[in-house]
Amino acid sequence: MHRLQFFLALCLLLAGFNASSQDRFDFVEATIGDIQEAIRSGSQSCQAIVAGYLRRIEAYDKASGLNAITAINPGALAVAAGLDRAVAAGEALPELFCAPLLIKDNFDTADMVTTGGSIALRNSIPPDDAFMVRRLREAGAIVLAKTNMAEWAFSPRETVSSSYGRTANAYDLERVPAGSSGGTASGVAASFAVAGLGSDTGNSIRGPSSHLALFGIRSTLGLTSRDGVIPLSFDRDIAGPMARTVEDGVRLFNVVAGYDPNDPLTVADRREADYRQFLNADGLRGKRLGVFRTLADRDGADPEIQALFSRAIADLRAAGAEIVDPFVFNRFRELSDAIPSCGRFRYDVNQYFQTLDEPPLLDVNEVLETGELAEQSLSAFQYYAQFPGNVVPDDWDPPCPTWPNNLQRNQLLEAFQSALDAANLDAVIYPTWSNPPSHIDRAVEEYRGDNSQQLVPAAGLPAVTVPMGYWQDRLPAGLQITGRPYSEGLLIELAYSYEHRTRHRRPPPGFGPLAAP
Repeated sequence: MHRLQFFLALCLLLAGFNASSQDRFDFVEATIGDIQEAIRSGSQSCQAIVAGYLRRIEAYDKASGLNAITAINPGALAVAAGLDRAVAAGEALPELFCAPLLIKDNFDTADMVTTGGSIALRNSIPPDDAFMVRRLREAGAIVLAKTNMAEWAFSPRETVSSSYGRTANAYDLERVPAGSSGGTASGVAASFAVAGLGSDTGNSIRGPSSHLALFGIRSTLGLTSRDGVIPLSFDRDIAGPMARTVEDGVRLFNVVAGYDPNDPLTVADRREADYRQFLNADGLRGKRLGVFRTLADRDGADPEIQALFSRAIADLRAAGAEIVDPFVFNRFRELSDAIPSCGRFRYDVNQYFQTLDEPPLLDVNEVLETGELAEQSLSAFQYYAQFPGNVVPDDWDPPCPTWPNNLQRNQLLEAFQSALDAANLDAVIYPTWSNPPSHIDRAVEEYRGDNSQQLVPAAGLPAVTVPMGYWQDRLPAGLQITGRPYSEGLLIELAYSYEHRTRHRRPPPGFGPLAAP
């Protein structure tokens, strides 16, 4: 028996006294509100909820070939038991009590291994939790399991690690979930937990969320902490929620957003008091949205995705939004192309190693010497290996200035804001991907249409993606909404209103309710 399957079976055996009530709760597409109401009403215990999700992982993850889950939290049921005691005692319950979550394997968890998708870190247990993980636990959420990712978060195309292998798309096991947060995306889509965390350097929250019909949010660079998240590019990385509903994603975001002294790029006093106030079903009325045709109509865009986008525009207009088509941003390509590449991965990861009590490596380039990496990661590793590993990128020759002290990136940001102002726009829209998910055996050859790499990461902008329909009525596509820095509340309002009107989200086939135990 696979080690993960054995551990799952043991957990379920220990929780067996609660299993009989699981048939009265529908885990498929359940929300945080559904779980909390079931517990408050007495129809479910938190232990039964956790055990129910563990049963789903045991029944579906490896058996189906999805391979989203890498490790189960051995303390999840004990945390659930503690919450049940708090409920029984009539204690005040925290905001996210008994919300089982999937955590991407580049987030530090003090009670679980954190590999970053690399077999070289297979035994690495960090000394403490990542900032976001700690915040979520303090709010009553339960870290249920870690999820597979593209090795070192290198790839936006696919999710393949040397530590745990390949993850498939829950809507079609012959397709990719994109990368690098594909494990969280497919696991949440298949209802292995209520929501999850991913990270996004150029695509990796929004792309997998689009491919799995999820809501995903990439915050303004500076609003959320990356402390305890294995870096790919320190001044482009963002971490954040991925969820089946906007409301659940916002409930997580409301807990994790904010200043962290351990992340030098976070800014104090910029978060909203409560992001849940923007869950407004009529939020599109009166908003001015620009259609970013430069991305929406790019060469090679799939006609069916373009048709879904056209329908999304009509739905936005019907909901009361004023559509400006096209959004004119004349210097977009010029300014984007002027931003030099900065291969700071080696330096940033070496800084991360210094936070570990017993780092398995001192220099990530040792992985090239040992060969402990997936074939799919070799070219990226060879590229990053040429850059200094112990010199601050600002001091390179030529220098690679760290955001926000990067002239070319600032010019792109200022020009984008000026274009929004000139058109009097609230936000701009475009397909998250202009093409459907690639076939899993042709992930590189069929990689096209990834719009998330454009504009947002370089300019440090916030963006959300929300389901906008299904290619050939079966593979998800996402609508991306991008706005000014620190406009997360507005983007949430727009996404929630669009979701409320269209309700595109539906579960993937093949991961339905389980028979009663």
